[in-house]
Amino acid sequence: MENNWERYMSMIKLKKVPAKTLLIRKGEFVKTIFFVKKGCLRIRFEEPKRDITIAFFFENRVITSLHSYRGNYKESGLSLESIEPTELLLLSGEDAETIYRENEGVKDLLLEYTLERFDNYLNLFLSRIRDSPEKRYINLVKEHPDIATRIPQHYIASYLGITPVSLSRIRNRIWKEQK
Repeated sequence: MENNWERYMSMIKLKKVPAKTLLIRKGEFVKTIFFVKKGCLRIRFEEPKRDITIAFFFENRVITSLHSYRGNYKESGLSLESIEPTELLLLSGEDAETIYRENEGVKDLLLEYTLERFDNYLNLFLSRIRDSPEKRYINLVKEHPDIATRIPQHYIASYLGITPVSLSRIRNRIWKEQK
C-alpha cells in the first residue's frame, strides 16, 4: 500500500457538512464509503411515524450502506445523517475495490471492522431482549460515554428503544440515586 499511497490519496475526497445533513437517504443507491474524520453520524431506519437510530459513528470510523454497496445497486434501506458538524473522507466504491485488490492487509482490516460492527449490533439486539431500559442506558453510558455527552437525548432514546420521556425519567432516577 505504501508504494501506491499518493495514488490512493488522490482517490479520497474531503467533505465538510453541517449538522442534520442527510448523506444517504433511504431508497438511494449508494456506492460511497464515508470515513468520519471529525464529528458524528447516525444510521437511522425511518418510516412515516417512526425514526429509529441504529448506530452512531464518531471519529475514525467507516460507514456505508452495506445493503446498497454490496447489493449491486440495491436501494439503501437506511438513512445516514450528520448529528454535528462533520468532516468526512469519501471513497467511491470503484476506488475502494482497487485498493482491496491491491492490498490484502486492507481486506483483513475490513473483515475485522465488519465483525466488530456485527458484534455491536448483536449486543444491542440481545440487550433489547434481556435488559430493562434503565440497564440499557447505564450500560450505554459506561461503555460509550461519548454517546451520552455528544448525542441529543431523543436520538439516545431512539437508539435504546424507549421514548424521550422514559429516558428523562431514567436519567433523573439515576441522578437522584447518585446524590
